[in-house]
Amino acid sequence: MNLFTLQINQISRKIYNKKYLSKCIIRLNHNPGPLSQFTDEEILMKESVNKLAKEEIAPLVRKMEKESKIDEGLIRKLFENGLMGIEIPEKYGGSGCNFMTTILSVEEVAKVDGSVAALIDIHNTLVNSLIKKVATEEQKKRYLPRLAQDYAGSFCLTEPGSGSDAFSLKTIAKKDGSDYVISGTKMWISNSDIAELFLVFANANPSAGYRGITTFFVERDTPGLTIAKPEDKLGIKASGTCMIHFDNVRVPEDNILGHFGHGYKYAAGFLNEGRIGIGAQMIGIAQGCLDATIPYTLERKQFGKDIFSFQSMQHQIAQVVTELESARLLVYNAARLVDIKKDVMKEAAMAKFVASETALRVTAKCIDFMGGVGFTTDFPQEKYFRDSKIGTIYEGTSNMQLSTIAKCIRKEYS
Repeated sequence: MNLFTLQINQISRKIYNKKYLSKCIIRLNHNPGPLSQFTDEEILMKESVNKLAKEEIAPLVRKMEKESKIDEGLIRKLFENGLMGIEIPEKYGGSGCNFMTTILSVEEVAKVDGSVAALIDIHNTLVNSLIKKVATEEQKKRYLPRLAQDYAGSFCLTEPGSGSDAFSLKTIAKKDGSDYVISGTKMWISNSDIAELFLVFANANPSAGYRGITTFFVERDTPGLTIAKPEDKLGIKASGTCMIHFDNVRVPEDNILGHFGHGYKYAAGFLNEGRIGIGAQMIGIAQGCLDATIPYTLERKQFGKDIFSFQSMQHQIAQVVTELESARLLVYNAARLVDIKKDVMKEAAMAKFVASETALRVTAKCIDFMGGVGFTTDFPQEKYFRDSKIGTIYEGTSNMQLSTIAKCIRKEYS
């Protein structure tokens, strides 16, 4: 046996010993049908949300953008139509759907407005999902029906000094008898202007480092909780993003969500689902922008013909549409993996990274296709462009997603 053959055999044994092939086979066979093939339930929800977005959300977009606030009547309609309890089991008053249905719903809403899509996404993929999977039965009975019917939720992790380094939290929860007293400040908290329930991450055992981070239920009217005015943002202006102060906020020990000290696990794990939701928001924004732009290129005449007829335009349009479809398939694939309970750390990071970067390129190109009018607020392209920018920042910047992907690759090959 020559040296080359020996090396190949050693590599082959290593592959089989580490079960690389079996892992690959499981991944390849997770969904034998096309990723865009939906169940009857998914189709029904997709179509109903599309109708709601066009008829109920679209007429309010300019008003909400100007007021930097989601219309209260619209929020009620979101609850009434089941969009705030998509995956909550029916026994708790939810729709009892799967994760893919949530992703399709976020995408359809984002085609019309990124702010409302952010509300639905965070409420479902972070707040509802975490409670559904780790809360006690008593906590589920207490909160899930309200979250499905009239209680907006908020996920309080980020702080002024902990952004990408999410576990360097300064918010502390001190034990005092049968209560915990929470003190600290949270920043960039989405939905906080309207939320009635906050999932707050605080360190209840600082000596243990990040292993002391624990998640608490905190209701809006709890004494000591103060919500600052919403930030004046570049995009998704109607989505309320506020700073929250906790000044000796006292909550009972029963308000711990899940296990003591497991907050860091919950944040790391459930943000994967949240990132897929952001991916859905981004492909929806990009698709909405294209839908508002392509008809214009077919109608706008220059040099005696519509501008779509120019080959340079066709190539650019074909490229962005192809890039968007690629991003969509990454998002759908990650969502399908969630539904079959696979680890999605790498797939979620890829979906968010590609979808957010693609949305930026697509919306910027749409402004180019529109010419001068695309640079005005009379047309929606500039808003789609502004709304898309947040995708490369929140729930992990693009650089953080690349670091996560690289970490997963190293693990696969080590």
